[in-house]
Amino acid sequence: MVSLSREGLPVSTDRISEYLAQFSQTRALLLEQIRRIIVGQSEVIEQILAAIFTRGHCLLVGVPGLAKTRMVGAISQILDVSFKRIQFTPDLMPSDIVGTTILDEKESGRREFRFVKGPIFANIILADEINRTPPKTQSAMLQAMQERQVTVGQETYNLPEPFFVIATQNPIEQEGTYPLPEAQLDRFMFNVKVDYPALDDERRILTAVAKDEVIELVKVLSAKAIVNMQKLVRSVPVGEYVREYTLRLVRATRPQDATAPDFVKKMVDWGAGVRGGEYLILAGQAFAAMDGRFSVAVNDIKKAAIPVLRHRIITNFQAQAEGKTSDDLIRQLIETLGEEEPAKYEKRKRS
Repeated sequence: MVSLSREGLPVSTDRISEYLAQFSQTRALLLEQIRRIIVGQSEVIEQILAAIFTRGHCLLVGVPGLAKTRMVGAISQILDVSFKRIQFTPDLMPSDIVGTTILDEKESGRREFRFVKGPIFANIILADEINRTPPKTQSAMLQAMQERQVTVGQETYNLPEPFFVIATQNPIEQEGTYPLPEAQLDRFMFNVKVDYPALDDERRILTAVAKDEVIELVKVLSAKAIVNMQKLVRSVPVGEYVREYTLRLVRATRPQDATAPDFVKKMVDWGAGVRGGEYLILAGQAFAAMDGRFSVAVNDIKKAAIPVLRHRIITNFQAQAEGKTSDDLIRQLIETLGEEEPAKYEKRKRS
């Protein structure tokens, strides 16, 4: 297997461990800076970093006042890349995001059309309250996320690299909102639930507020370094055993599949698609790389299962009647599915 150096040059596998150790150190530096502003929310921060290092996008879902926007702002400050915040409102138009073509008059008197780029042309996009804008504008945003380019008129423009979107959504206010359809939710690698802080964490937050300090964060990574780290993540080996576990897990979420347990057939209308399995593998590679490990473990897949699959499993009325969420079903599925011992797996494969 071949990896890439910081300069993008091929290196042999015996250097990958060295680069992964540097990766782990960089992650520690990132967390050190983020912790100067954000208290707690360790899983949320780790999932956002995993999405960044795999070219994925994140949807942060949580009630107001949990520092979702502040968290994204802190991450943008420690990365030496361009950052734009787009506040989604009912009157926001697609051209307000991607840009528009205007008629420009030159000094010579000649007129010509000129494209004015919108805020989507940045490395980090904070799509604040993405469910507050109509479907037409949501679609323009999500198309740019998927294709990493925008088309205006007859011209197509590539978005900068790295490019990732972190969107926020308020789960409690439904009036005046436009919920994202399942097909559009699937564009997000992670659906991250931002919960209330623990007691000690909230106490520290209130203590910090009284001090009213101005905290200056240090830049840790450049755009080029992020792109090279994204390449390194994809070079982390994924064994056949881990791939088979991922395949079993994803297929078991589909009620039409013969391997799905009875509770899935009873409570789920639609399971995860192929993209869900792809994102599980990528998330596993990111978690392993951030820990400085040379290969993906089954525990990495389990760790990624809920944020990757929760918005890809559509529960039915029976699940709602029994008070079961997609998170509950994923946890139950992991317990039911079990984990075949590697030795037994190898023996079964040979037979």
